[in-house]
Amino acid sequence: MNKVIINNKEYEILEDINNAFDKEEVSSKLTDFFDEYDYIIGDWAYGKLRLKGFCNKENKIYSKINDIQNKEDYIKEHCAFGCKYFVMKKSV
Repeated sequence: MNKVIINNKEYEILEDINNAFDKEEVSSKLTDFFDEYDYIIGDWAYGKLRLKGFCNKENKIYSKINDIQNKEDYIKEHCAFGCKYFVMKKSV
């Protein structure tokens, strides 16, 4: 898989649907707020990048709403149909 360094942290790009990943744009939006999440999903809506954090069950901030197992539901219910999106995982 494709690995990237953003804000001194390494991530693995697991999915990049319709070339959604833009390192410069992600770097400008990925703040320390996302440090505790295991995964980040980014989707494009109206030309703007939106980011949402997700977790594994072992993560201390895990909840049903941020369970990575619900990724497909999140994309279907909260993202525009057919939108560009990506999924990246924080490297350990």
